[in-house]
Amino acid sequence: MEDKLIELIENSIKKNWDRKAFTDFNGESLQYKDVARKIAKMHLLFEAADIRPGDKIALCGRNSGNWCVAFLATITYGAVIVPILHEFKPDNVHHIVNHSEARLLFVGDQVWENLNENRMPALQGIICVKDFTLVNSRSEKLSFVREHLNALFGQRFPMMFLREHVHFTPESSPEQLAVINYTSGTTGFSKGVMLPYRSLVSNVLFCNRTIGIAPGDNIVSMLPMGHVFGLVYDFLYGVCFGAHLYFLTRMPSPKVIMTTVAEFHPRIMSCVPLVIEKIFKKEVLPKIDSKLGKLLLHIPIISEKIKEKARTESLRLFGENIKEVIIGGAPFNAEVEAFVRSINFPYSIAYGMTECGPIICHSPWYETAYMSCGRAAEGMELKVLSSDPARIPGELVCRGRNTMLGYYKNQEATEQIFDADGWLHTGDMAVINPEGDVYIKGRCKNMLLSASGQNIYPEEIESRLNNLPYVNESLVIMCNEKLVALVYPDLGESLKDGLDDHALWRQIDISRQELNKELPPYSQITKVVLQNEEFEKTAKKSIKRYLYQNMNP
Repeated sequence: MEDKLIELIENSIKKNWDRKAFTDFNGESLQYKDVARKIAKMHLLFEAADIRPGDKIALCGRNSGNWCVAFLATITYGAVIVPILHEFKPDNVHHIVNHSEARLLFVGDQVWENLNENRMPALQGIICVKDFTLVNSRSEKLSFVREHLNALFGQRFPMMFLREHVHFTPESSPEQLAVINYTSGTTGFSKGVMLPYRSLVSNVLFCNRTIGIAPGDNIVSMLPMGHVFGLVYDFLYGVCFGAHLYFLTRMPSPKVIMTTVAEFHPRIMSCVPLVIEKIFKKEVLPKIDSKLGKLLLHIPIISEKIKEKARTESLRLFGENIKEVIIGGAPFNAEVEAFVRSINFPYSIAYGMTECGPIICHSPWYETAYMSCGRAAEGMELKVLSSDPARIPGELVCRGRNTMLGYYKNQEATEQIFDADGWLHTGDMAVINPEGDVYIKGRCKNMLLSASGQNIYPEEIESRLNNLPYVNESLVIMCNEKLVALVYPDLGESLKDGLDDHALWRQIDISRQELNKELPPYSQITKVVLQNEEFEKTAKKSIKRYLYQNMNP
């Protein structure tokens, strides 16, 4: 019998009735029975707003327990959820609400301050995620039901709300639309990715087979659940298997993360590479050896004693109960990965895209090859469009259970990403070795061509640049057939060492010259240009390259 996501959720709520489900940082905790009760109340509201199965309900706010309730209430009602990244600009939120034809909007209080209800004329009502108050209503019935919600709930369940009252209608078909997730992307355009239940349940079950959590295990949620990586790996996976999710509700800085994990002792964590790189650079290496902290592993031989000390410190910083840290969303710095690997820290790389809900490749940490993003996920088929896929990079294409239905109301874009044989074109250049390990080289559209016709993958150079002293992050662009490195420096480190702007540039430029000795002639960097501000990024912390590609520094 085919697994159904709604049945997994219903069974988990019943089995874990008295366990904690969600906890907000410095806020309230909800047990699974509290979640079930809130879902039942939301269903009363949906009835009042005349929401029908298949109708769209939008959700825009920071991660929280109530965010999860709104999401679960929507899909268990049979409606289609439209999660929107809270970092999107108001105009983009208005556009997504309208384009998706959403009839209700759940909104975080901070997001709501900047929105204009008149720009979203099709909405029946707007509900604040924080406390489920109705902040805007175009329906008298909806207003009445919200005002008398507790009394109406009492009438429906006159004795007590019990686990036997929890009954959700499962999806009618694996192909039924569950989620429309608008991509943040690095191109500046949002497309509505239509994910069916087939994709979501396939991803959730794959997570359980490769990671494996037990009821009551703790998960620290750092990734925005408006993005499908956090939505599946933290939230849906956790809920379906009885985990307790802890939401930071604020920016996941290394200090905030360290404080949280010391208290919460998570079993698994999912994050973007930037977070792990900062934790190891700022929190682990300096405590092990000041030279290592400065040079970041440019020392050829690291003693076993230092490695063991680093492993112990790393596990302590991650709460001493960590089973696996899943890293995804962007390339992992090669030298940081080499160190993390050398100390046997339990990390793995997940590779995917919103259009695959999200997973294309992922292997357990003990099977992850260095610099690889793992092997094809179960139910997914991969190939590289190259004459020699093991040695010559080509575009990675995939097909299988995880893939989307298409882009909402955008048949042209759907036909561009799927070919006639059903292969989804990822837009990433890759190689696959004979064992099936996939190595991503960079985005097809980011690939640069040297004057001599050589293919240059800027992400590979940037990974090296980011390990240089005083470099926080970098972006390599082509200018007049020469490679230029835009660098956002580590100002805190340079100030601590008493460097003014010119001295800082000089130190980084000396490092550039040293790095060029290790790079082939066609990949050498001609100059460094310092940036005063951090690069603008998407929600998953990928730099929006298109904003910088035409610079002429």
